[in-house]
Amino acid sequence: MKIAIIGAGNIATHYAHAFYSLGHEITQIFNKTSANAKTLADAVSSTVIHSLDDLDPNCDLYIIAVTDSAIKETIEQIDGTIEGIIVHTSGATSIQELYKFQSYGVIYPPQSLNKGVRVDWSQIPFAIEGNTSETEAILLKLMISLSEKSFVCNSEQRLALHVSAVFANNFPNLLYRIAQSILEKENLDFELIKPIILATAEKVQKYNPNVLQTGPAQREDTKTLQRHLDFLSYSNDLTEIYQLMTKIIIKSK
Repeated sequence: MKIAIIGAGNIATHYAHAFYSLGHEITQIFNKTSANAKTLADAVSSTVIHSLDDLDPNCDLYIIAVTDSAIKETIEQIDGTIEGIIVHTSGATSIQELYKFQSYGVIYPPQSLNKGVRVDWSQIPFAIEGNTSETEAILLKLMISLSEKSFVCNSEQRLALHVSAVFANNFPNLLYRIAQSILEKENLDFELIKPIILATAEKVQKYNPNVLQTGPAQREDTKTLQRHLDFLSYSNDLTEIYQLMTKIIIKSK
């Protein structure tokens, strides 16, 4: 398959390397920052283009791997008569943004991707959507060659997947940062709570999170909850977060 990659950031880089490793031809790389495009193009034996007007009309697949805010602008710059499949990689953007093309779809990985971090693609459940059953079948077959966990998913389901990924990944990382700041305030090392972070992550792989909830809020231990709030009184934000999450845990028992 001949593939053009639009973007050179984290997702674009990982997709380019993944498809290149499977034997697909990465024909072109486009990115607003030419230096980033060249770095990626050199790594996958591709060619840099400096304008979307120069997209090869004979590619089988065009992957728009840019930030969500840049998707609409990018689409506007691409010739609507292109016959290959055009996809974006966003979890929160509807497939209908691509309506001007003949064949289009979405390939969304609910995964945080960073250029310098290797990925085990076989463990990622790619969410696939196509504007026709034929397009969807082509995209699903392609992604199953990368991960057998790939599955068909409509735009509303994909949005739910994206929101849940924020709750499961982005928000916990913020809580890790908060936990680190609390420890450092008392000259303690973040290493001290890494075992409990790992243990929780491992348990949720085997058990329903509804049965794993522990802690003073789950027990409705009012004395401990108040001591925690007293300790956090130096920060209105942390106090508010603690109170809200405590309220939700108690309410959901």
